[in-house]
Amino acid sequence: MNEGDIVLTPLPQANGQIKNRPALFLRALPPFKDLLVCGISTQLQQQVAGFDEIIRRQDADFAASGLVADSLFRLGFLAVIPRNKVVGSIGKIAPVRHTRLLKNLSDYLIK
Repeated sequence: MNEGDIVLTPLPQANGQIKNRPALFLRALPPFKDLLVCGISTQLQQQVAGFDEIIRRQDADFAASGLVADSLFRLGFLAVIPRNKVVGSIGKIAPVRHTRLLKNLSDYLIK
């Protein structure tokens, strides 16, 4: 499993239930290499402009993502997941998209 992979992992839902959902592996965190992930949603209207990012079927990295519909990487929906809780990897995004998402997050955090 590598940074930039799209993984399936248990994530809390708005109704309190925990379901296996796709998430983007943003960065491994010390000391145990737990995964910092952001949730992925098909609810594109939830996009925060200039922060979140949409991946669309026509994007060059969509086919490799393993996603089945246009989807939103939600940087405001972060979680830290132990590696042993990850069900598996379904795909990956382009390194340039991964870097851009990390930059959006870091720019927000240092404001």
